[in-house]
Amino acid sequence: MIISASRRTDIPCYYSDWFFDRIKEGYCLVKNPFNSHQVSKIDLSVDAVDCIVFWTKDVSPMIDKLHLLKSYKYYFQFTINSYGEDIENVISKRKEKIINSFKRLSEKIGREKVLWRYDPIILSDKYNIDYHKKHFEYLIKELHNYTNKCIISFVDIYKKIENKIKYINIKKDDEHIFEMCSFINDIAKYYNITVEACCEDLPNINKAKCIDAELISKIVGYSIKAKKDKNQRLNCGCVESIDIGAYNTCLSDCIYCYANKKNNIKDSSIFLKQYKQLSDLYTIKNKELF
Repeated sequence: MIISASRRTDIPCYYSDWFFDRIKEGYCLVKNPFNSHQVSKIDLSVDAVDCIVFWTKDVSPMIDKLHLLKSYKYYFQFTINSYGEDIENVISKRKEKIINSFKRLSEKIGREKVLWRYDPIILSDKYNIDYHKKHFEYLIKELHNYTNKCIISFVDIYKKIENKIKYINIKKDDEHIFEMCSFINDIAKYYNITVEACCEDLPNINKAKCIDAELISKIVGYSIKAKKDKNQRLNCGCVESIDIGAYNTCLSDCIYCYANKKNNIKDSSIFLKQYKQLSDLYTIKNKELF
């Protein structure tokens, strides 16, 4: 079994204490995001879990506790973008600290287990081609010794984020995309970094498999035979996994995020209350639910 932790929220950044508590207990309970009355018990024991795929924008709260995962196999999808507070309200304020945590993580677990995500790419009047070229070059210079791969995508305007992103004049045409992809491809080759595209057909760039059976097989030391995840988008190359996160609990407040309904989080207690309710559910004794 492959655990995704998580596409729905940033567990390493905001809920690592909860995660390690669940690892200690050997299970967690997860609500069905489409039916809150349906609860699944997920076995997190070493024997049940082949690999854990973490998704994060800041591993700092978790990095000094990784010894608690010494019996598990895992790797990280680690997003570092170049936006300001208008796009990434929280994360942008500690960018240098995050870059340093990326490097520390790589030194601890190996560069092959830390995948850099530069996504989504938003092309606009402010964040134009020249802006992205400058900042992508800066980031790849900082990170190329600490990862083997960069995964990119261009922003998708999901219905739930339309109001959050409507003030940005997004330029998502073939000409801009081709120029950006050509630049990224060229500079990545110079730094010996593989570039892949998440859920998109991009010029001269192979498709990514973010939850990748081949990579997992290398990490765990045996062949992983998993089917394509039918619950993801059509162009997604990921194999099946079980996500243990919850929507509407991430505190990063990125306006492009499909996992949160609201933007401009003024009172994080709203989200923390949701998380507390989830935590209370997780801590109910087995006999009360099963």
